[in-house]
Amino acid sequence: MTDEHFGVTEAASWIAVPEEGDDKYSRGVVGFVTGSPRYPGAAVLGVEAALRTGVGMVRYIGPDSAAGLVLARRPEAVAAPGRVQAWVLGSGQDASAREEAEANRLYDALAEGLPTVLDGGALDLHASARGPLVLTPHARELARLTGESVEAIIADPATAALSAADRFGAVVLLKGHTTHLADPGGALLRVRSAPAWLATAGAGDALAGVLGALVATHHERLAADSRALLPLAAAAAVIHGLAAERASAGGPFTILDLCVELPHVVRALLVYG
Repeated sequence: MTDEHFGVTEAASWIAVPEEGDDKYSRGVVGFVTGSPRYPGAAVLGVEAALRTGVGMVRYIGPDSAAGLVLARRPEAVAAPGRVQAWVLGSGQDASAREEAEANRLYDALAEGLPTVLDGGALDLHASARGPLVLTPHARELARLTGESVEAIIADPATAALSAADRFGAVVLLKGHTTHLADPGGALLRVRSAPAWLATAGAGDALAGVLGALVATHHERLAADSRALLPLAAAAAVIHGLAAERASAGGPFTILDLCVELPHVVRALLVYG
């Protein structure tokens, strides 16, 4: 097992900078199957975060109620099936209330074998994935997946992340006061604490969007070496945390406030790097 801190210097090296010959497809297209009639805002937050992190295109596939909100907020998003290079699935969904249409959308995405971020209500579908996978649970969600107690996971999140990564054959990003990330090979990364004000509804939806953007913009590299998923997930956690710090400035903030700060964080990291 390797155990390393992952910070600003490391994150800066995982931002893909467009070149003159790039187009929206070569930059990367991330698809979202997120949100639900009960939680449509999760779709908005994930799409917003991905676009502000930087990606060639966002494609949204979901219920009309959520799609309407996504397009009202981000008219450049495409709410129709088509080409994608990475998926974000499950934010704002409830596995116990999954309807047939939602299940079909999720299974269709998983069957494509593309790099995929599984969040929230799609975490239980990990065994159906055909491509490289990142799971993004918090402690309670990981407890439901593994059968371990929440208390045990909180007491030793590093071991919990490593065990889950090995068990599920996926990168695990275990959200918490400090983010612990592990891959099936036994590598462990830790990302420094984000402000406590980040413990608010929608934070995980935005993190999944940031990660989806990074994965899509590195789709060619991932096709050659899926081990890049671990540092990409860690870079997403760093960017997300830094945006939260900027949005907070020592006080409360909304997740849309965080999203507004994402381009500034990316720009600062590029200068830093």
